Amino acid sequence: MKKKLLATVLSACMVMGVLAGCGNSKAPADTNGTQTADSTSDSGSADTAAEDLKGDEVDITVMVWDRGNAAPNTTTEDNALTQWIQKQMKDLYNINVTYVSVPRSESDDKVNIMMSGGTAPNIVFTYSQDLFYNYASSGALKDLSSLYQQYGSNIQQYCGEAQNGIGDLGDQKFAVMKQRGTENARHTAYIRKDWLDQLGMDVPKTKEELGKYLYAVKDAGLGTPWAMSGRSDTEKMYLNFVGSYVTLTDDKMAYTYAESYMAVAPGAKDGLKQLNEWYNDGLITQDFPTDTDESVFLADVANGKVGFVLDDTTHIWDSTAVLNTTLGAEDASFIPVQCFDLPDGSYRTPFEYRYAMFVMIPEETTNDEQAAACMKYLNWLADPANAVQVRYTPELTYDELGVANEPSTADKEAKGYPGTCDDLCIMNLNFDWVNDYETMSKSQYAAQEQDWASVEWYENYYDVCANGKYRFPIYGYISDEQATYGTDIKNKMLTFVYNCICAPSDQFETVYQKGYDELVNSGLQKILDARAAYYDSVN
Repeated sequence: MKKKLLATVLSACMVMGVLAGCGNSKAPADTNGTQTADSTSDSGSADTAAEDLKGDEVDITVMVWDRGNAAPNTTTEDNALTQWIQKQMKDLYNINVTYVSVPRSESDDKVNIMMSGGTAPNIVFTYSQDLFYNYASSGALKDLSSLYQQYGSNIQQYCGEAQNGIGDLGDQKFAVMKQRGTENARHTAYIRKDWLDQLGMDVPKTKEELGKYLYAVKDAGLGTPWAMSGRSDTEKMYLNFVGSYVTLTDDKMAYTYAESYMAVAPGAKDGLKQLNEWYNDGLITQDFPTDTDESVFLADVANGKVGFVLDDTTHIWDSTAVLNTTLGAEDASFIPVQCFDLPDGSYRTPFEYRYAMFVMIPEETTNDEQAAACMKYLNWLADPANAVQVRYTPELTYDELGVANEPSTADKEAKGYPGTCDDLCIMNLNFDWVNDYETMSKSQYAAQEQDWASVEWYENYYDVCANGKYRFPIYGYISDEQATYGTDIKNKMLTFVYNCICAPSDQFETVYQKGYDELVNSGLQKILDARAAYYDSVN
């Protein structure tokens, strides 16, 4: 697809749900109706700009990802955006900021080397909970508890949903968490509305109704009823379906099994058996485990050969756009659907957590004065009035809907801004417009290169994804058992599920039991017991 359509898909990953309130980052409209940013008034909230926060001069170093896309005659560490942030920090807090570049492709490895060698910058970050826990439990990080209370008011106000204990160990806080800009469902099911119409069927609301549709698709010879791929690093193709057979009796059970272990939770076997039956009846792509790069899966979606998919929430949008363009109409094919009813008739749609990165301050390389300066820096970035200028440049403009316009690559290069401004926006992406379904639906529709989806389609997408919104309990703690066996178990879990789905009908019980026993022998039960024990210890 063309670049603009791809940009639309990416922006869609930033638009879901009703989030906690955030400060108004919109600016007044100019004479032609396009809003522009007033950078002179957005240099900080009254709280962060308070004179008592401007102390003695302090030097701090801050990690920044290097993606190799710096503008000509600039570097990742020294460009128009880093210079603008440096000026804000110096003027507001008397803080001198120096950026330290880390290659994005090997970020965690590089941070490990710097942490081990005592050369880490004063602010580092990672998406890895394992890495965070290793640092926090070994004494390698500053305890931020008091600094967070003293200087973290913006983080608490605007990024509070992300600070849910994941950056804590016991009663100590070792990381502040970046707040995502969206509330995203982890996975979403899509069904061919045109095929439903052709078959004279309504949109299914239950797994039973889904099954009737799948068999009808097969009988009518329309194509593959349920398409799957064989990705070896994600449970996305089956997890919501299998999980709908599991009744989570309490938070302890939800934490114990979470998503990584949902396929072996009580009741999940019935879901695997149903998939096995449908597979053997020819309703599911027969050779899906071999499609590890998803090329066949995505091509079949784009070519209109399949009737139902379960995937990462926006992953098939490119392919759907191709199909709808071929069919010659917006909304011509796939629509989102929630039909994975729980045993009690309700729904459970697992959502991404509100946090993104673990933002940490190393103990060895940071003194107390620097730690306080780092918290002021992060607190300033948490204010959406500042964050929006970092994310979209201080020269940002808004459209008529109040949505910030994404600067073009050419414009950023001409003005000396980095190719990925988001890499400096390490605390908050929760801007006003992402909280409004109607606004975002109109914005996405207007941004389309081709009209493959209507405003109403997007609105329906948000409504469907929000039906049964659920987040599993989470803690910053990682048991020794999970650290030892977790990666191996996750890999074997995928193989276990694929084998169960594809087993001959008369061998399902044997394949299931053999695979389950292998998981237990590889450490599964030790992990589950440790998770249950930890939950009891903190509740």
